[in-house]
Amino acid sequence: MNTILVADEVTKKFGNHLALNKISLEIPKNSIYGLLGPNGAGKTTLIRIINQITYPDTGKVYFDGQPLQPRHVSMIGYLPEERGLYKSMKVGEQALYLAQLKGLSLSEARTRLKYWFDRLDIGDWWNRKIQELSKGMAQKIQFIVTVLHKPKLLIFDEPFSGFDPINANIIKDEILQLKADGTSIIFSTHRMESVEELCEYIALIHNAEKILDGKLSEIKKAYKNNVFNVGLMANNGEELLQELDGNFSISGSNYDPEEGQLHFRVQLPSEDTRDFLQYVSGRASIHNFVETIPSASDIFIQTVQSKNLHE
Repeated sequence: MNTILVADEVTKKFGNHLALNKISLEIPKNSIYGLLGPNGAGKTTLIRIINQITYPDTGKVYFDGQPLQPRHVSMIGYLPEERGLYKSMKVGEQALYLAQLKGLSLSEARTRLKYWFDRLDIGDWWNRKIQELSKGMAQKIQFIVTVLHKPKLLIFDEPFSGFDPINANIIKDEILQLKADGTSIIFSTHRMESVEELCEYIALIHNAEKILDGKLSEIKKAYKNNVFNVGLMANNGEELLQELDGNFSISGSNYDPEEGQLHFRVQLPSEDTRDFLQYVSGRASIHNFVETIPSASDIFIQTVQSKNLHE
């Protein structure tokens, strides 16, 4: 795997509190990697280590094939969940200042800021103070100064916080475009619908330990439990349902006698569906038969609950 970042058995303690316990991750280049976990799981600690705000007690971090070094900070863009803009400064003045901290010259900063302000249609905000902006408006400024220096790796921690649905979609599209342009992205969020829309890979951290990681599509396949949504056309739906319930594991049933439509879920003992389909087809007309694929939210809840039960 061609990686932008590797964490190798990273451990971090704060006093007696174990924040990370031998965490190992590989973030592929040019991907969106979801870093997931409940509050207090250790995600923010790992992000702070990547940004060299703090350092691991043991273990190593590699950036683009090299041990993580101070010079790599300029190649990383970090949008924290808690924003850090100076409220009394004007938007343009502050954006120029932060851009120069990232190593851009004043002229290059102006050029890139004009591009982004025009792109997000916020050119008239230049002389406004941050304290005059809504949370969502300030978030747009924070997003711009995070991506302005064109880093190799972007880390977004709850990037949609404060946005209405329209602006959240605008930022989502910008994140996808950054990925299409070759940027690697770590995406930390509690919004599982965003994980579904954006992430190719995920890692789930719980109580300082990694309990799941891999390609999201492959994880979903691994978590399938042979449950199918079934729709039948049957005049004797109630009788058929009783018969089916006696032979199969049926749940969530609904029968409309006027339309003759019977809907239910069935969990089959194996991926071989032939016996079930043969059984049903001799008794009703099959309208639909679709396997249910677990969502990222389903996997998150199931994995964390399972871990809690075994602790």
